[in-house]
Amino acid sequence: MEDSIDVTLQDKRSELQAQQQASTTLTASSGALLLGFYGLWTLFAQPGFRRVPVGLRVPYLPSSTAQTQNVMRLLRGRGGCLADLGSGDGRLVFAASSAGFRCTGFEINSVLRTLSRARACWKGVPASSVTFISDDFWKVSLTNYSNVTAFLAPGVMEVLGEKFLKELPDDARVIACRFPIPDWPCAASEGHGLDQAWAYDMRSVRSAR
Repeated sequence: MEDSIDVTLQDKRSELQAQQQASTTLTASSGALLLGFYGLWTLFAQPGFRRVPVGLRVPYLPSSTAQTQNVMRLLRGRGGCLADLGSGDGRLVFAASSAGFRCTGFEINSVLRTLSRARACWKGVPASSVTFISDDFWKVSLTNYSNVTAFLAPGVMEVLGEKFLKELPDDARVIACRFPIPDWPCAASEGHGLDQAWAYDMRSVRSAR
């Protein structure tokens, strides 16, 4: 009888130890995962954030292949200078450059900007076609650009629209990715859901106001 009780207690101890070990492993894994997320945020989102007012900060979200293709369809038949606001790793800039646009990527994140410049060098893209700059586009006049692309956040699109109305020429086209500009008449759109993009012609936008 005593042997049976000892065996039962031993089994319970083993079961309890196994549960504690599993709990410890789960806690350690969760901690490592959180540290990993923080590391990625520090690397890709934090650099440059202190230079931008809190209400205008936008995290880095890379464009999908479908989204980039939708933007390029909305730029078909156009040319000249293009500004990509928050150019990230430069994928949209490179796509537009290959279509003949002279592109400027505005990116305050030093890590992403360096990555974009390295990719431009590796691809052999001339500096006359593609430039990545650290300027805060909120503080720079966009008067000289006839094409503007923006994949930002819904909370800043209305303010961004006001900036466009003040600065862009009548023949300019704005393309907003994923998040449209509130109350602006859309000239065309491509895609659906998260990959959707909207095109706005400044002359039509001003006429509708």
